[in-house]
Amino acid sequence: MGTGAQHKVAKHAASTTADPSTSASASTSGAGNQQSNQGSGYKQQLKRVLTVPDMIVYGLIFMVPIAPFGIYGGVFSESGGMPALVYLVGTLAMVFTALSYGMLIREWPVSGSVYAYTSRGLGKGIGFVSGWTLLLDYLLIPLLMYVVASTALSGLVPEVPPWVFSIVFVVANTFVNVRGIALTDIVNRVALVLELLVLAIFVVLGVRWLLTDPASHGFSLDPFYNPATFDPNLVMSAVSLGVLSFLGFDGIATLSEEAKDGRRGPSRAMMASLAIVGGLFVLQTYIAGCISPDGAVFAHNQGNAFYLVAQLVGGRWLYVVCAVATALSWGIFTALAAQTAVSRILFAMGRDGGLPHALAKVHPKYRTPYVASIFVGVLTLVLVLTFGQMGSDTISLFVNFGALTAFLLLHVTVIGYFFVKKRDGRWVAHLLVPLCGIAVIGYTWWSLDVPAKILGVTWMVIGIAYYLVLRYVLKREVHLGG
Repeated sequence: MGTGAQHKVAKHAASTTADPSTSASASTSGAGNQQSNQGSGYKQQLKRVLTVPDMIVYGLIFMVPIAPFGIYGGVFSESGGMPALVYLVGTLAMVFTALSYGMLIREWPVSGSVYAYTSRGLGKGIGFVSGWTLLLDYLLIPLLMYVVASTALSGLVPEVPPWVFSIVFVVANTFVNVRGIALTDIVNRVALVLELLVLAIFVVLGVRWLLTDPASHGFSLDPFYNPATFDPNLVMSAVSLGVLSFLGFDGIATLSEEAKDGRRGPSRAMMASLAIVGGLFVLQTYIAGCISPDGAVFAHNQGNAFYLVAQLVGGRWLYVVCAVATALSWGIFTALAAQTAVSRILFAMGRDGGLPHALAKVHPKYRTPYVASIFVGVLTLVLVLTFGQMGSDTISLFVNFGALTAFLLLHVTVIGYFFVKKRDGRWVAHLLVPLCGIAVIGYTWWSLDVPAKILGVTWMVIGIAYYLVLRYVLKREVHLGG
């Protein structure tokens, strides 16, 4: 960080590291987006290579099509045995948020996600706090991924300490992240095929068991609605846990400066990936809920609930396959997507001067924010080794505080910028939709556990104090594009 003049000089120096062939190789859309970035005060530094299908794959991998495998026991018990309802409500909640994201991405196709939008729509101070709050989400997501993965693998190979798996995962993901977004995309595509294959096997065997096994209760609506246990407060409490599975779709927004069509591509990819993964979440939890409607199969081992359900319908081999798939998906593929996203947020905040400018350095060959990527890898390793013993459910709630708070600010930005500041009169898109998002996300936020709220508010207070010192003591400003 430094004065405005220093900031501009540093940013100009960073821009000269860009590959001069980029503009020649970019599509017409990409060239248009470079101009859009310049209009926002930025020169194109990151490499525009991602198509809409690429970003859909990224979103699916970040959300993990088999995400309920790892937290099914908690979602089932919290909802009173209605896991499918939890994911149905979660999908609805995220639709409104995805719509608000799309409006803001088209207005400002830059990296930084909620931080970038609130900074421009509501002001630099609120923008910094929203970015800082979002970091709580993105910095803890890799920790959560590695904890879930290590738990799954340690159950299969108890001789190996969980932290050993974590170190291997962190090092591998950091290497791929620095190497380039194109390599990340290749890894994501392979991972997606494997995850969908495992899910298809479970669905087929689960349906066959429900139709043919004498112990089966058959198909029922209980996973969606059980009048004996239904309680709106319980359901929303479960949604506050299950919403973790959807958080990856907003990671697509961090790739706006690496998308060929930075204005429309990310929003289209968001809606498509959300619709696909929401359907898959509901399908798998509905089948699992029908297989063991009372949860007796995993009554004494909630942490491995889904694997035990899989074992019932397919035998020990399916238990192992599902556990290994969860470990690889969360520990490598999703954690990779998470580290990619948080490095882009740090890149954006460093570029604007809100965080050390070194985080905005771009690799001269791979065109990636390599300093931010390495920093995320090192920090994640420290968090894993320090807090890795915490349960995944506890970490999930801490993660969700950052995400849900950022989503609330996102909806407020749509109203404040489009409906109030610009007075465009589009009351459905720019007032009704974000108000619906605020209502659903706000109810989910209110359902978070008290410890999660305390940690989240404490984190926000630290961020506010840091910004006040930065702005009024050190006399440094956040520069949106210089």
